[in-house]
Amino acid sequence: MRTVHAADLLRLTLDDEPRAGLAVLVAGDRVEAVASPEELAEAYPGVRVRRWSGTLGPALVHDGPLPEAPTPRERVHALFRLGVAAVLDAHVADPALRAAAVRNEVAVLPGARPATLVVGGRADLAVFDADGSCRATVVAGRLVHRRA
Repeated sequence: MRTVHAADLLRLTLDDEPRAGLAVLVAGDRVEAVASPEELAEAYPGVRVRRWSGTLGPALVHDGPLPEAPTPRERVHALFRLGVAAVLDAHVADPALRAAAVRNEVAVLPGARPATLVVGGRADLAVFDADGSCRATVVAGRLVHRRA
């Protein structure tokens, strides 16, 4: 199923200047297109559209120990509340923690890399408010966190 994620602003990298008038089309676990919400809705009639206030862009790569929580699952879900979709291999060495990350489709990376949103790439997205708090996180095309 395809979903258009549209927000007030969009950035393709964390350093990009945010731009208005663009949205992301997600198909499965991939970014299929970046265009205006109107163009995407016209090209894909009946597509589900999720509208967010804030700035949509690539989800973050967490480069430290995972937040403390009672269970490995809760530690992974704490990342989603931060807008994270990838962690470094060194920080999920515990088998239970790694299994929770893999089960939730968190990307486990051998080293740090810049967070980018690219057509054909994995659909790891996050929406942030002006104060930097995370409004929503999409991991491999699945909405895993949404703040009311």
